[in-house]
Amino acid sequence: MKERILQQHQQLLQDKIDVFRDMISGLTEDAQNDAKGSAGDKHETALSMMHIEQEKLNHKLKEILNQKAILDKMDATLNHTKIALGSLVQTNGMLLFISAALPKIIVEHKTIIAVSPQSPLGSKLMGNEVGFQFEINATKFKIESVL
Repeated sequence: MKERILQQHQQLLQDKIDVFRDMISGLTEDAQNDAKGSAGDKHETALSMMHIEQEKLNHKLKEILNQKAILDKMDATLNHTKIALGSLVQTNGMLLFISAALPKIIVEHKTIIAVSPQSPLGSKLMGNEVGFQFEINATKFKIESVL
């Protein structure tokens, strides 16, 4: 199951990477075309706005590439006794995948929530084993299994 979760998250990130690269490429093309046919203050403002938008997209792309790099390092075939990067953790009815902060996905009719080790929930889980109990924001958690 972990392999499927990892594959689905990698595909999700690759799709986002492709979209952002297309958007950046489109902005670059628009800026080049605009540079050929315009002059004056409006032209400068338009180019400046395109440049700002391109910087924002590049920043988002970098974040996604960092998330993908984390996933690419993971080995979904490993089974952990203590929670680590790549663990699939069952807690009171929730399945948590310790990886990067990514959108919820459904695999084998189960909802998987990806959490980063740096998140409040992830940091509480890291290094612990089955039976460990803790509380975050008045919600009690108990680790039922670790894969």
